[in-house]
Amino acid sequence: MKPTKTYTVKEALHKLSRYCVYQDRCHQEVERKLKDMNMIPEARAQIISELIKQDFLNEERFAMNYVRGKFNQKGWGRLRLKQELKRRQITDYLINKAINQINESDYLEKLSALALKKHKQLKENNSWIAKAKLKNHLQYKGYELDLILDEIKNLLKF
Repeated sequence: MKPTKTYTVKEALHKLSRYCVYQDRCHQEVERKLKDMNMIPEARAQIISELIKQDFLNEERFAMNYVRGKFNQKGWGRLRLKQELKRRQITDYLINKAINQINESDYLEKLSALALKKHKQLKENNSWIAKAKLKNHLQYKGYELDLILDEIKNLLKF
C-alpha cells in the first residue's frame, strides 16, 4: 500500500488556493479534495474559511460561471443546470440567481439551434421515431417539455 502524504494547514491552504485559482470551485469540491488529503475536520474548516476570506472560494461566482459556461458551451437547459448545481449542494437562492442570468431569447435560440442540429443528424425514415429521439435528446440537455414540444412542432410543421 502506497503511503499517503501528510500536509500542514499552510501547505494544504497553498495547494487548495492554487486549485481554486485554476478554476472556480464549489465548497463540495474543495471539501472532497481536503478529505482526499486526509485533513482533519478542524483543519478543513479552517482552510475553507481562509479560502472564503481570501476570495478563492465563492459559491455565487461559481454558480454564475458554471451556468454561463455550461449553457454557452454545452447547450444545457435550465432543468439540467439546476440538477447539476443541486448535486453540488448549491443553495436554491444561488441556483435561481444563476439561472435567471440566462436571457430568454438566447435560451430559445439555443434550443432551436440544438433541435435543428439534432434533426439534421437523424437518419430515421419513421417520423415518430425521429420526433421521439429529438424530444429525448432535448430533454437530456435539460430543456422543459413544453418548450421542446413547441420547438418540434415549429421544426417539423405538423
